[in-house]
Amino acid sequence: MFHFSNIIRTKGDPKIVEGGPSLKQPADQLARALGWFSIGLGVVELFAPRRVTHTLGMEGRETLVRAFGVREIMAGIMSLSVEKNAGLWARVGGDGLDAAALLSGLTSDNPKKGNIALALLMVGGIAVLDYRAAQDTKPRRPPRDARRKLYPNRSGFPKGIESVRTAARQIAAHAGQNEVKQGDERRVP
Repeated sequence: MFHFSNIIRTKGDPKIVEGGPSLKQPADQLARALGWFSIGLGVVELFAPRRVTHTLGMEGRETLVRAFGVREIMAGIMSLSVEKNAGLWARVGGDGLDAAALLSGLTSDNPKKGNIALALLMVGGIAVLDYRAAQDTKPRRPPRDARRKLYPNRSGFPKGIESVRTAARQIAAHAGQNEVKQGDERRVP
């Protein structure tokens, strides 16, 4: 099997012969796919808003489409980051805004109502995926009634707190003897 990463390896580096199973959970893979989809859609909305508005019969709303494009790109970047859950919830909220904007274009005088209906169906389907991914990637916290782990007997010292106290007393006693020996040269108040 051919791997692109083998191209840039130097002569002594080991070659990739076979790839193993992915360590990413399905929810993380879905979040990643939605993040890239969001970035792609955002780029289209940002750089080709006239084509989008013409397809939907909503001419004159190019600025709104550009703003939605920026929002999509930002949500996509967040979905690809460590805080993917925040990005996915931003996508869910954005799906609601998209649906509201599409519904405003669903008027009787719009000749492209069929395109808007199709876009609404797609937004609804993607909203379900966004919601599912946001639910699956939320931070896991223990239930409120779960018993908390307490460690009152641990001190952080491998030999226990008493061994540390003993060592401190020995150091203090040794320091006191040194002061007595040097009493002629130095006065201790």
